Amino acid sequence: MFEDTVLMLIFSVILIICILISIAFLTLLERKVLGYIQICKGPNKVGYLGLLQPFSDAIKLFFKEQMYPFMSNFSLYYFSPVMNLFLTLLLWMSMPFLSINFNFDLSLLFILCVSSLGVYTIMLAGWSSNSNYAMLGGLRSVAQTISYEVSLILILLSFLFMILSFNIINLSEFQENIWFMFILLPSCIMWVVSSLAETNRTPFDFAEGESELVSGFNVEYSSGGFAMIFLAEYGNILFMSMLCSMMFLGGNLSSFYFFFKLALIVFFWLWVRGTLPRYRYDKLMYLTWKGYLPSSLNILLFYLSVSLFMFMF
Repeated sequence: MFEDTVLMLIFSVILIICILISIAFLTLLERKVLGYIQICKGPNKVGYLGLLQPFSDAIKLFFKEQMYPFMSNFSLYYFSPVMNLFLTLLLWMSMPFLSINFNFDLSLLFILCVSSLGVYTIMLAGWSSNSNYAMLGGLRSVAQTISYEVSLILILLSFLFMILSFNIINLSEFQENIWFMFILLPSCIMWVVSSLAETNRTPFDFAEGESELVSGFNVEYSSGGFAMIFLAEYGNILFMSMLCSMMFLGGNLSSFYFFFKLALIVFFWLWVRGTLPRYRYDKLMYLTWKGYLPSSLNILLFYLSVSLFMFMF
């Protein structure tokens, strides 16, 4: 038992290091992709083809002077980014790699619980800064995340009724012959769009609307605090991409193609940012409450009836 615990901790540390390195190169990939979309090179000076650029950025950010707004609620202001990054890394603990790691029967329920806690860190980061722009960004982010979580859970339930389990490994077992993308195509499209809104990415990046809120909820952060918010956001993008790959693109963890599919979905996240303009905020809310919520409920009832029919016969 003791040896198992030590092994799990070692694997978890290795996983966290790999995630942080992946996030570093994801930022480089994003800058390269956006550069080529805008017909320029992107970072190409630091190291060969700019490969060392993320590490030089990290060193620069963490060694910059840390600002503390005079009227801020210091303890919450300081620990919100730390908690945000911690929750993002905690999400990855439920992913079943070859070592199985912390995978358990209710892993999808655990993912929903931890991801919904991330709202509080953004809300507290915005409120504790004691800045009007940060507060507005935090409020927008909370309203957006809570709204899209409702439709995300209902869409996820359609997949859960197909596998009748909360264990994420069962998703890959049920897709050996045909991917869920072909069976639940409308749900897959809604899931991807809702994930974009959930991770506060373009065209739904209202929490950081530069043209309206001067960078939004993180406007008062600099140095390590800003870097941690940044790391948490990109960690969530990677995690959501991995979840998409598990849910409706086969998700065979022992295959190289799993990581190829993960890279394709991450590229799609970046491609969307370089292509689409920002949505209007009221339309964002209408999309989830008047569009996705009734649609996902109807689809959920349909797949519930299908699973009950299969279960009976």
